[in-house]
Amino acid sequence: MTKTSWPELVGSPGHYAQDMIHRDRPDVQIPVLVVGTQVPPGFDDKRVRLFVHPDFNLKVALTPVVG
Repeated sequence: MTKTSWPELVGSPGHYAQDMIHRDRPDVQIPVLVVGTQVPPGFDDKRVRLFVHPDFNLKVALTPVVG
């Protein structure tokens, strides 16, 4: 089964989370964004947006999911 979410990465450093997602899903792009960044609506099955805290050493703030 193809993995579509990574709740275990919340609180992890952004670069580590990016590596783990890429290991599980080398087919997706993983843009790293600061929480609160405006993003265009729409689903993309080849994207996992990685939202990080700007003031917590860029640790993952939200569960990364495909879309």
